[in-house]
Amino acid sequence: MSRRVLCLPMLLALAGCGAAPAADVSPVTASASPAQLLSAVPSELAAEPCRVVDARADVRCTPGVVNPNVTQDTIHTTICAPGWTETVRPPVSYTAALKLRQMRDFAEPGSPLSYKEDHLVPLSIGGAPSDPHNLFPQPAAKATEKEELEDHLHQAICSGQMTLTAAQATMRHNWTH
Repeated sequence: MSRRVLCLPMLLALAGCGAAPAADVSPVTASASPAQLLSAVPSELAAEPCRVVDARADVRCTPGVVNPNVTQDTIHTTICAPGWTETVRPPVSYTAALKLRQMRDFAEPGSPLSYKEDHLVPLSIGGAPSDPHNLFPQPAAKATEKEELEDHLHQAICSGQMTLTAAQATMRHNWTH
């Protein structure tokens, strides 16, 4: 067994995954087309403008949305299949335009080069590829921390140590405010 897999329980415990999430982490499923999604304005969902705080998404505008084609029954032909995420990743033209709009809507300071348009529920654990309610402008300096948890959750799903929905709930719980 690899050292990474042995470290997973410790990492999840340190990330606060031992307790049930306090927030509503029910799956939200994507259903609109990318064109419809780009015209949506997530900050209109909230009474006050949404904010990214400590690189964590504002749950009011970025609750995290799952891909309806990824289920526990399909993980071996979707997220656990090598190269699958590249087949669903949205084009840079879409994410770049969305990042600029969200930075404006969320009043994020600085250059767009300092941000990465990131999936709250990552593609590698069944996140919706193009839904703006699953994407947010994350400060690039904090991206590595989130990516490490993404990698561990993906490995846990594909090895049978964690269910898909538990991993998605963990990500929502740990990366929203």
